[in-house]
Formats: sequence, C-alpha cells, structure tokens
Amino acid sequence: MHRYSVQEILQKIHSEEPFEAVSEDYSFTVKISEYVPYVCAAIHDGHQFRRSLWENCLHSTYERWYEEDPCTRQMVQSHPIVIAGRDSRFEYDLNRPLEEAIFDTAWGKQLWKTPLSVKEKEISLQKHTNFYTVAHTLIEKLESLHRKVIVFDMHSYNWKRWDREVPVWNLGTINIDNDRFGRVVESWRAKLEGVHLPHTHTTTSRVNDTFFGNGYFLKSITKKFENTLVLATEIAKIYCDELTGIVFPEVVEAVEQQLKDLIPLQAREFEETLC
Repeated sequence: MHRYSVQEILQKIHSEEPFEAVSEDYSFTVKISEYVPYVCAAIHDGHQFRRSLWENCLHSTYERWYEEDPCTRQMVQSHPIVIAGRDSRFEYDLNRPLEEAIFDTAWGKQLWKTPLSVKEKEISLQKHTNFYTVAHTLIEKLESLHRKVIVFDMHSYNWKRWDREVPVWNLGTINIDNDRFGRVVESWRAKLEGVHLPHTHTTTSRVNDTFFGNGYFLKSITKKFENTLVLATEIAKIYCDELTGIVFPEVVEAVEQQLKDLIPLQAREFEETLC
C-alpha cells in the first residue's frame, strides 16, 4: 500500500491504473486491483480519532467503538475495488452531508466539553470533502467503462439495543428506484439469507426492518449517477460482543469468505439484468 495525495489518487483513477493507497492524511483507503463494475464500501469502519480532540471528547473509546462499524472493511477486503473510512464517525460522519457531518451530540449524549473551534471543524470537513471527491470520481470512471455499476455499502448495527427480534441482515432501500431495481434487492436479500455463520442457527434478512437506507453515501451517489445502484447492507453485530468490545474472528472470517462468492455473483446478475 502507498500513501498518496488526493490529486495523485484522482490521477490514477482517471488513468485507469490499479493501485492500493491510503490518503495522505490517513483518513481513508482505496484499493483498485481491476476496474470492475462493482464497488465495496465500508465508510464507518474507521476508529481513528485525532489527538487534538481527545481531551475535549466526552465519549469514551468504547462508546465510540460501539457506534462504529468495526470489521466491515475486513468483510469485503478481498474484492477488486474497496473504499473505506479510517476515521471515527465521531470526528465526522461520512454518511451525513457536509453541513451535518460533525456532531454536537451523539446518541443522546453531548459529545464535546467545549464547542469545537472553526479550525478543528475545517480539518474534519476537508477530510469529508476529499473522500467524496474520490468516491464520486471513481463511480464516474466506472460508469464510463460499464453499462451500470453496483455499490455494496456495508454497515453494521447494534442488535441488542432493540426490544424485538431483528434480522441478521437488513437492506435499506427507500431512497433507490425500487420499480427499477426491486428484483435486484430481492435477489441480494435472498443470497444473504443463505449465509451460514458460526453460533447462529438461522440467518434472517429483511428489507427496511431496522434501517431504511437514509445515508448520505447512498443518496449522493444515487442522485448523481443514474446507472449506479447502491445497496445499503447492514449486518447485526453478531460477529462481536457489542457490550464488551470482543470481536469474534471466526464469525468475521465466515462472513468474508461467503461474501467472496456472493458479491461477484450479485454483480454479474446485476450486469445481466435489464433495468
């Protein structure tokens, strides 16, 4: 992996050059081994929290981890195109528009002891801008090369906070064209329901059961690119103990191994469908 500036990353994408890099400020990674018509994204995987914010933050390291999406990059790391955030959503949230990306409160608790300075906000918001400059340039390049593109927008959620039965997998679809892509959504939902995981007797998958696909990542790509479908895909945190922070590597690996087959299969089916 190399460390590149945003401009260097953009140039490599424009030139259709395979590469794997971390951004110059270490805020995100992008891997492109082949310019295939599908992308895997893990925008909430990051846990970094820059030093200048430590003393001012009222949330503990564990509280931040609890609301992040740990291991989601690992689940898709083998695929040809992977873009992932490295910073915590508590610094800035890539799944919110720029004007809402920095929290004052987070999950019912004040986040900062004192309000952030303009300078601190500018540092974080520039990272958000850089990420979307790269992400949108990547999709634009892929749409120029392929008839259509599919993005697997990977997230996780805390299932133990719900007071009812919730699915292992949830797809959020209210902001995509379901008349056009409904059959693709159902195909992806059915594939996920067939995933076999250690310690889990039944794998359930539902559409718009816990989350609805309201994230900015999905919305921004859907609005800008007519021939790209974003599948907001949430896995319940059955791959860790969300109350202690212990990760179950055998479950993460089982997800990764099965997605190695399922994601390319879904991408091929999407490429062949008339929609």
